[in-house]
Amino acid sequence: MRAWLNGDLLTDPTAGAVAVTDHGFTVGDGVFEAVKTLDGRPFALTRHLARLTRSAAGLGLPAPDLDAVRRGVEAVLSDGAERDPIGRLRITCTAGPHPMGSGRGGGPPTLVVAYSAIDVAAGSTSVVTVPWTRNEHGATAGLKTTSYAENVIALAHAAERGGTEAIFANTAGQLCEGTGSNVFYVVDEELRTPSLAAGCLAGVTRALVIEWCGAREVDEPLTDVVARASEAFLVSTTRDVQAIARWDDRDLPAPGPVTKECAETWIAREAETMDP
Repeated sequence: MRAWLNGDLLTDPTAGAVAVTDHGFTVGDGVFEAVKTLDGRPFALTRHLARLTRSAAGLGLPAPDLDAVRRGVEAVLSDGAERDPIGRLRITCTAGPHPMGSGRGGGPPTLVVAYSAIDVAAGSTSVVTVPWTRNEHGATAGLKTTSYAENVIALAHAAERGGTEAIFANTAGQLCEGTGSNVFYVVDEELRTPSLAAGCLAGVTRALVIEWCGAREVDEPLTDVVARASEAFLVSTTRDVQAIARWDDRDLPAPGPVTKECAETWIAREAETMDP
């Protein structure tokens, strides 16, 4: 693992480096992006940085210095990352040091870029619907913030039941998203996915799958989706297109024919979206 903090490459990325008063640490007042790398090259970095900027604006944080972010990316990838078939960049921007509590002071923002190699995701997985909902009307709806406690609880719930991902409905009972993924499914031979109005994150992989594979955005009750879908899959930065083999108590083909076609399209076109 390698990490870059506010302009400096850390000699020991596991040692203490961020102030204990940093608002990202004390109250989760920050935004982040996870970016896949292939042979040391970032995938869709420009798209991720655009979303990082949107998330920061939505949280009321200063716009991240994207030139500085790119320098951080170059620094953590410059020493051997090309030997890793797949890796993950984590770009984190927080409000910086502030007084304890929710109120912000005048501290400078904190910017961290970290990198580590990862394993290729399995081709299929199981998911579990959780009893908690996403608030599609909440202040952080659709933003990629560092406030992930809700996701941690949901993912632990799913893991206890044999799943690797937890699936949320929104407050209207419609299918929303996973803790770190978007959901696609097939009904009547049509590929569908929730719209952003459902409260889901505007995933980079989601947008590319819609662009490349032609899904229809529609908001439907989660219970109807689970009952009627003939196949389904997750998409995310580290999962790419991952078939759902079991959703709660229902087995699904993994991959089904539409999922298989989407996965093949993804593999064929992802090289077009590598950042130089």
